[in-house]
Amino acid sequence: MRLVVAILHNKDADDCVTALNNAGFACTRLGSAGGFLDRENSTLLIGVEATQVDKVIELVRGRAKRRNERLHPVDDVVLAGTAAPPPVDVEVGGATVFVLAIDRFERL
Repeated sequence: MRLVVAILHNKDADDCVTALNNAGFACTRLGSAGGFLDRENSTLLIGVEATQVDKVIELVRGRAKRRNERLHPVDDVVLAGTAAPPPVDVEVGGATVFVLAIDRFERL
């Protein structure tokens, strides 16, 4: 048994959950936030047999899209009397996926 933990952009989460459910995979969706850009994400927990891991990753990969967003400096970071740094384009999205071996699984 494996636990697939997929962390992805909120904009992609609904499509991923729908695709996983349509393919017969149950998942739990948790709200989360990234530490670097402090963006809202979703974390999906999907319990599957080891032989199904590649299918789950394929479904997530097909729906977790990378995109560019403009990052504006936070107003309270700019010191009084200094010019605000210009906005920066950053790549966001995609997915970070962890696959963990599970010794025991029970549905209660």
